[in-house]
Amino acid sequence: AQLVENGGGVVHTGASLTLSCAASGRGFGSYMMGWFRQAPGKEREFVAAMSWSGGVSDYADSVKDRYTISRDNARNTVLLKMNGLKPEDTAVYYCAASSAAWVRRRELRMYDDWGQGTQVTVSS
Repeated sequence: AQLVENGGGVVHTGASLTLSCAASGRGFGSYMMGWFRQAPGKEREFVAAMSWSGGVSDYADSVKDRYTISRDNARNTVLLKMNGLKPEDTAVYYCAASSAAWVRRRELRMYDDWGQGTQVTVSS
């Protein structure tokens, strides 16, 4: 699948943003979808994931209760709604698609396709 993210920007602490990821190609509904982020000088890290059906989701502890992942298989899109943004959330955010099993959802190397990333900057 080809993935394109949108929705990043510059916001103040406490603000909200919703990132979108549009997928093209076949089989979107069979992929586990994930969001990852990479801050300057740091490794790319897991943020959230959702199963192919949308029935199960998982979040990194750092974003739990603030971020919500959702998907619309009819529209081939995945959203990441981010509330209560903090300066430490500043990063390039990537969506990714995986055909691996749900148990591997937090492993970067298990994701087959990646978007180009969208910058999120949170100022204090």
